[in-house]
Amino acid sequence: MLNADALSQLRQLKTDIKQNKVVLSGTVKATQGRFGFVALEDGRDVFLPPEEMQKVLPGDRITLSEQEVDKGKTQGVVESLVETQLTTFVGRYLVKGKGHFVAPDAAGVNRWIFIPPKERQGAAPDDLVYCQIHRHPIKDGKGQARVLKVIGKAGAPGIERAFTLASFDLSDAWPEPVLEQAAALSEEAIRAQAEGREDLTAEPYVTIDNPATQDMDDAVLAVADAEGWRLSVAIADPTALIEPGSPLEQEAFRRGTAIYFPGEPLPMLPDALSTRLCSLMPDATRLALVCDLRVHADGRLGDYRFRQALIRSHGKLGYDQVSRLFDDAPADNDPALPAPVVESLRHLRDLALALRQWRGEHALLGNERPEFRLRLDENKRIRAIEPATQNEAHRLVEECMVAANRCAADFLGQQPGGLFIQHPGLRADRLDNIRKLLAEYAPDLASVDPASSEGFRTLMNATEALDGPLPIKTILSRQLARAELSSEAAPHQGMGLPAYTTFTSPLRKFTDFYVHRLIKARLWQAPMTPLDAAGLDTLQATQLKARQAAGSLDAWLKSDFAKTLGDTPMDGTIVRTVPAGFFVRLDANGLEGFVSCKDLDGKYSFDPVTLRLTHTKNGRMFQLDQRVSVCVSGVDDDRHQIQFRLLEAEPVENRDSGQTVSTE
Repeated sequence: MLNADALSQLRQLKTDIKQNKVVLSGTVKATQGRFGFVALEDGRDVFLPPEEMQKVLPGDRITLSEQEVDKGKTQGVVESLVETQLTTFVGRYLVKGKGHFVAPDAAGVNRWIFIPPKERQGAAPDDLVYCQIHRHPIKDGKGQARVLKVIGKAGAPGIERAFTLASFDLSDAWPEPVLEQAAALSEEAIRAQAEGREDLTAEPYVTIDNPATQDMDDAVLAVADAEGWRLSVAIADPTALIEPGSPLEQEAFRRGTAIYFPGEPLPMLPDALSTRLCSLMPDATRLALVCDLRVHADGRLGDYRFRQALIRSHGKLGYDQVSRLFDDAPADNDPALPAPVVESLRHLRDLALALRQWRGEHALLGNERPEFRLRLDENKRIRAIEPATQNEAHRLVEECMVAANRCAADFLGQQPGGLFIQHPGLRADRLDNIRKLLAEYAPDLASVDPASSEGFRTLMNATEALDGPLPIKTILSRQLARAELSSEAAPHQGMGLPAYTTFTSPLRKFTDFYVHRLIKARLWQAPMTPLDAAGLDTLQATQLKARQAAGSLDAWLKSDFAKTLGDTPMDGTIVRTVPAGFFVRLDANGLEGFVSCKDLDGKYSFDPVTLRLTHTKNGRMFQLDQRVSVCVSGVDDDRHQIQFRLLEAEPVENRDSGQTVSTE
């Protein structure tokens, strides 16, 4: 037994150790194993052994100390929790003996979490559940969770969508104040807003969209004159019915965008507004923010103006219907259109061709790739995937919307504090490799600066028809940065424009809704609540989450559908390469799957400059745009990733050897 002096010395020793301990802070990073790392603020990563990793969750902000364990190697010791990011998650409910657990479906969480008896909400084994961290494991490594909602059983009709909503903290339900505000609106609210607006109801505006679309944002008309055309783009005006700062606006901001899940979209605004009171329905008087603009005969934009108006759509037209009209091949069930509508449509076709030609010569056009439509069965799973052909009517609408959005960007750019979509072009961390690529495979373009707006546009146009052993433009396109929201005008390099914004989809995107607020505040002193930098960041994060949610459900449904394809040979194109293998997109249905290098003979090296995979001994190569034949070999259900087996591949020219290398 220690005497009083020994105890005093021990306490002093502990105090000295604590005072001399260097405490660091950082963010926990998980791995596929039981160990992890902490990313420190100075850029270093500190190893966390399994026993310390048990005390934390991915994304946690923690303090830690380092201890030496072996021959100068160190590892982290968790000291305290500063902040946790993982509060809610989804997973599968499991029972083992007398213990009830959830197996989280959350990145980096590869352990079961105990659920105490009072927090189980009647969940049964194998239920998919929505949970919350009830007790953080920071003290002893033994965390607990509570079930917030039982989502349903795996395999139940529609479970994929329900599980996706919960995974991304999305909800179909509208808050009660939002429903009350929407219910109080009616056609009378439209009549009450009519005073002071220009009456354009006699003008032959029409909407052009998919036949099933109900939330119609835009209507168009055109008139020809000696200089070219006058284009008028009428956009639905929900900001006229929704007060700034009201529950409806707050919920629209929280949702950020409509998400077009297959079969059942998640709207940004309640149906009472998005598909009825604000939708530009045929033969209904609706509020609109109208952009009138001059389109010169060569496709240049001229003067423009914005008007608050009343319009009345003279027809709800489908893309195919308009395309048949242009081809003088109407279907038997196509309704006869009034002469003013037909005349306007033909002018729209002509001005759209001029606009597109101008963009092709002076800006950048996006690459058109085949699109596909998912057809769901009664269980809300894919029964068929059909091509969705883009025709002249699709391009007509696209050019009209881009032109109107360019006008909005020009208008907002005249004063500080707007909302713009900027695109920085190529990723900054890839520029050195791109310069090496150009020097070796496109020496005539080696002097072009890929970091500048003009240089980027030159590269994308010059590499379009470049003939050589490598698809240079595709390689560049695989290394683009992500577009960002900004309060100040900046180039959108992906479109080759000095500035860009969007205001043509205010029923579907809060960015467009907010641009309406900005335009009306500047022109007519309408009230609004400006977004600060934090609000802009939140909106951008919300939009990213929406894209991730849509992609997650899409991948789940498609991976299940792939299981029905058997081992049928299918043709496709390599669309992405990584050190572990390559991704193939199928011609027939657009499905994408992975071919692993592990399933190919021999070892392959990955070249970050050419994005090629090359066999280390025989020179066999795989690269972007290469044609291949594959079959489905399986599905990774955890990641919803389709696995392909390579059957055949077209030869690739090896520039270094001057030979064509077989890839069979």
